[in-house]
Amino acid sequence: MATRIDGRAVAEDVVATAKQAADALKETAGVTPGLAVVIVGEDPASQVYVASKSKKAKECGFHSLQHTLPETTTQADLLQLVEELNADRAIHGILVQLPLPEHIDENLVIQTISPDKDVDGFHVINTGKLTVGDLEDAFVPCTPAGAMLLIGRVRGKDLSGLNALVIGRSNIVGKPMAGLLLAANATVMIGHSRTPDLPGLCRIADIVVAAVGRPELVRGDWIKPGATIIDVGVNRIPAPERGEGKTRLVGDVAYRECEPVAGAITPVPGGVGPMTIAMLMANTVVSAYRTAGKTPPAF
Repeated sequence: MATRIDGRAVAEDVVATAKQAADALKETAGVTPGLAVVIVGEDPASQVYVASKSKKAKECGFHSLQHTLPETTTQADLLQLVEELNADRAIHGILVQLPLPEHIDENLVIQTISPDKDVDGFHVINTGKLTVGDLEDAFVPCTPAGAMLLIGRVRGKDLSGLNALVIGRSNIVGKPMAGLLLAANATVMIGHSRTPDLPGLCRIADIVVAAVGRPELVRGDWIKPGATIIDVGVNRIPAPERGEGKTRLVGDVAYRECEPVAGAITPVPGGVGPMTIAMLMANTVVSAYRTAGKTPPAF
C-alpha cells in the first residue's frame, strides 16, 4: 500500500517558513513582503482562489492588496493597473487571476508584469530561465514548484537514474514540471493527447505527474510497482450515490486502483492543491528578499 503524501502538512511547513522569513525581513531590513492580487469579473472559482490567496498572505504578515475589477474592465485599464503595481515599491509580487474575460489578451497582460514581480512564474523571462536551468534567479510556477517539493520529500532532491513521466504539456504545469524534473537529473518523458502508448510510458516511470484534466485517466494497471504518483488534476464528476445532482472531486489518477501499486501517492483533494498557494507565499518572500538585497530563504 502506497504512502499517502500529505500536501496540507507540507504546505503548512512552507507557509510557516515564509512567515518566519517575512518577520525576519521586517526586523532586519524594515521591508514587509507585498502581494497584489488582481481579479477581473465574477467567475465563482476564481473568486474562491483569490480569497484564499489574499487570506494566506495576511496570515503570513504580508502587505496584501486585492483589486477586484468588473467584467467590463478594458484591456487598457488593466494594463495601466499592472504598470502601476510594477512601479509600486511596496509590492513584490503581482498575480493576475486567470482566466480573464475574452476581450482581454491574457498573454499581453502576463508579459506586462515585471519579471521581478512575476510570482506566478508565467513571464517568458522566467520560463526561459527555468528552461535553461537557471533556477536560482527564476520564479517557478507555483503548482509545479509545489509538486516538485512533494517529490523531493519522497525521492530526495537528486533524481538521477529515475524515469519521470509528465502527462500534460500546458505552459502552467506540464512544461515547467518537465523542466524541474530535468534540473533534478531525472530522465523525463512528456505524454499528451497525441501520445500513442501512454500506458506503456507510464509502466516504466518511477515518477508520474498527471496534469491533463481528465478524470481518473491513469489506471492501476499503468503503474510501475513502487512509483511515486503526483496527481495535479482536480475534476468534479457526478456522484449520484450522494444524492440527486451531487458531485465529488477526483484527480487525473484512479486513486483506489493506483494506491495498492504505487510507493507514494498524492490524494485529491489534499495533495498538490494546498501547495500551490503555499508556493505563492514562498515566491513573494523570495522576491522581497531579492529587492532588499538579502539572500532568500530556501523552501
